[in-house]
Amino acid sequence: DEYYKVTGRITPGVITAKPIALGGSLGRTAATGRGCYFAAVEASKAYGIPIKGAKVSIQGYGNVAFYAALNFHDVGAKIVSASDSKGGVYDPSGMDPRKLLEHKRRTGSVLSFPGSEDIGSADPITADCDILVPAALQNAITTENADDVKAKLIIEGANGPTVPGADKILNEKGVIVVPDICANAGGVTVSYFEWVQNRQGYYWTEDEVDQRLERIMVKAFHDLKEQSDKYEVPLRAGAYALAIGRVAEAMRLLG
Repeated sequence: DEYYKVTGRITPGVITAKPIALGGSLGRTAATGRGCYFAAVEASKAYGIPIKGAKVSIQGYGNVAFYAALNFHDVGAKIVSASDSKGGVYDPSGMDPRKLLEHKRRTGSVLSFPGSEDIGSADPITADCDILVPAALQNAITTENADDVKAKLIIEGANGPTVPGADKILNEKGVIVVPDICANAGGVTVSYFEWVQNRQGYYWTEDEVDQRLERIMVKAFHDLKEQSDKYEVPLRAGAYALAIGRVAEAMRLLG
């Protein structure tokens, strides 16, 4: 790579999400989607929204969306909707994420998945569901569609999928939003794990990666919820309060 060309040193930790043969970490591909699921599990416990039997709608069907869908499906949730840039699909009885991915790879889109109804790319946002995972685009939940969101719980798999005005509408409706700063942190967390493994020259099993990721995601959720409860604000504001507090404490200690 360029770093090696410049320095003459092989230093794998300067880049993450590498192939396994070049010092990558097991579990990195699935990490963001799994992190979304871990955040959802903690939110479901905290707010009394069961995952088993829940209807889950996912905007997107790339890497993050697929692994999130897979984890929800494997514990008994129903994946009722998913989408890509060409359109979306809806099936209230639930879809198998693995079969849907095979269909997308074969046809180039989730559209026309057997047993489902074709819908628009943005329609999963307002689909009839218990849990919504916007895992595709920034600014997907807007002031125009927020009032039509039917989910009780939103797990932000994409970066910035909810505009500020929509956040206010969702809060007034009582919708719980686990913000992207926590919900989609699984990928960067396992990138950090990859750097640690590169530095150590010792590599973990995929189970070890998943266990460490789960511990961090669980703690992150409860840390921001503690701030949310303390200041009686939504989880996003709780996350900001937590971050600002940590920076302020570090500055205080530095003098």
